[in-house]
Amino acid sequence: MNAVFNVFMTIWEYFAKNILEQPAFMIGFIVLIGYLLEKKKWYEVLSGFLKATIGYFILTVGSSGLVTSFRPILVGLKSRFHLSAMVTDPYFGQNAVTVGIMKRFGRSFADTMLLLLFAYIMNILLVRFQKYTKLRAVFTTGNVQVQQAATAFWLFLFCFPQMGRIPLLIVMSIVLGLYWAVGSNLTVGITQELTDGAGFGIAHQQMFGIFIFAKWAEWMEKRAKAKGKTESKRLEDIELPGWLSMFNDNMVSTAILMIIFFGIILIILGPSYLIKAGFMKAGQSFVFYIIQTSLMFAVYLAILQLGVRTFVNELTESFTGISDRWLPGSVPGIDVAATLGFGSPNAATIGFMFGALGQFLMIILLIVFKSPTIVIAGFIPLFFDNAAIGVFANNRGGYKYAMIAPFISGLIQVGGSALIATWVGMATYGGYLGMFDWATVWPLATVIMKYLGYIGIAVVIIIFVLIPQLEYRHDPKGYFLIVKDYDAWKKMHEDEADAAK
Repeated sequence: MNAVFNVFMTIWEYFAKNILEQPAFMIGFIVLIGYLLEKKKWYEVLSGFLKATIGYFILTVGSSGLVTSFRPILVGLKSRFHLSAMVTDPYFGQNAVTVGIMKRFGRSFADTMLLLLFAYIMNILLVRFQKYTKLRAVFTTGNVQVQQAATAFWLFLFCFPQMGRIPLLIVMSIVLGLYWAVGSNLTVGITQELTDGAGFGIAHQQMFGIFIFAKWAEWMEKRAKAKGKTESKRLEDIELPGWLSMFNDNMVSTAILMIIFFGIILIILGPSYLIKAGFMKAGQSFVFYIIQTSLMFAVYLAILQLGVRTFVNELTESFTGISDRWLPGSVPGIDVAATLGFGSPNAATIGFMFGALGQFLMIILLIVFKSPTIVIAGFIPLFFDNAAIGVFANNRGGYKYAMIAPFISGLIQVGGSALIATWVGMATYGGYLGMFDWATVWPLATVIMKYLGYIGIAVVIIIFVLIPQLEYRHDPKGYFLIVKDYDAWKKMHEDEADAAK
């Protein structure tokens, strides 16, 4: 029996390491399976696999470039002002668990791979039985799943340090699998509307955050209209006059806004520091260093959006095969970066900037009020949470909410991360995942489980189970239709709107 289990685990670890943890190959693998199930010709299957995989690699180049462009600022703010701080970043968070889990709890990090497997199976089963669960999205972003499994492992051990290995794995798998299925499912409807039926949901670290801010922006806009106020325009609908019209071009507006945003911070850091830290070369023009850094940000954002366009069409078309055969009425949950290719291109830049302002303000407040944990904002939560929230808030409520929602998110990300990481002891090891859901949803779940014990586990599970049921009851006619036939869903709602007039 042990030999069979070891063989199975070897196969799983190979799959997890080389496919599940490598999003490009995971997306390519999904497209490959989907097209095979649709009985496409071999060259169409190969073409779809290559386009999806290459498209995701293009997206990765854009994402990595954005991180690289912003690195001098994050490193500089930390070392220039001698801040000894915890970094909010998924990879820093994963490293903190790897280093600290044995020292703090005497447990092996290797169990995270088993947790990943069991939680993934849980997610698939929940979608397979969607008639009862009302869940429609399969979480496919493997690298994110590894990061979340690591942080969840720590939080559960903090709540139940005496729980045995197997019971702990079972409980964690149920809760984490539910989080993946429920969180990704929350984004399905709003993403279908944003992308005009592209056929995917979000599988990342801010799923609850995107849903909450999108619905809040929509509610605020409806409330304003009910009071007779003028409808807020979306960023893409604003036509600026005269010389301001240059801001209608996304590349130009991103470049100018980044020159101002980066320029102010880089001037504060100063050329002498940047040369000493190795970011600038001696004798290099400081002015042109700022311009180049800012323009490269616009370049990498354009690359990211090209990658999205390259793989999303293949993924959407191919997943029909999987949906029809194995998981009827389902969609894949994919990286949040895919949403940045839709809606207003300027919304991502605006969301990033206002989210950064919110984060920086909260960091200053932590310093002023002498918080035991000072936070350095990592680029991944700084950009990908808030850029996406800006895109959705703009789409649902207009340009005002593309500014307000990310700013609020930035405050919450830093404040929530400082609180939870200090409480559970992760701050000691220098990092915490730090993205929106892990600064809000998971701290709340940790409080419930820590103080209510085993009853708390049941409470968290019940809350997760109820969320899709309530969402379904809100729109029983359109809930599954929006996935199965988006055009029919759109027509149904247009007919309802006409009848209501």
